[in-house]
Amino acid sequence: MDISAINWLAVLAAAVAAWLFGAAWYMALSKPWMAATKIDPSQGNRSIAPFIISFVAEILMAIVVSLLLGSLTFGEPSVGSGLLFGFIFWLGFVATTLAVNHRYEGFGWDLTLIDGGHWLGVLLIIGAVIGWFGGVPLE
Repeated sequence: MDISAINWLAVLAAAVAAWLFGAAWYMALSKPWMAATKIDPSQGNRSIAPFIISFVAEILMAIVVSLLLGSLTFGEPSVGSGLLFGFIFWLGFVATTLAVNHRYEGFGWDLTLIDGGHWLGVLLIIGAVIGWFGGVPLE
């Protein structure tokens, strides 16, 4: 894996698109999500920190997807391969982790579906954007 081959514009575009998707996802599902997490809306966290942390995490995810996608496609990623591997990464790592953590934490499957759907969308978007840019740095 050659970190110098990372297309930083693609990483930034993927992270921004994924973050915006997450904002729309959770705005649309805020009430069911709050019910599933057992958070009292009047006691909600008004801090900006989770928004910053999620954006940083999505930048890191985009970097990792860029490196893996570049390696797995021999430096020739496409939108299709980005979508395929985004789904595979989600299924193998994110969906499994959420399912296990939510069972141990005593949350219902509704939270797993909401959060899992979010992360599926994030990884599909990141994979598609990285694939669309082609993973090659702009010169």
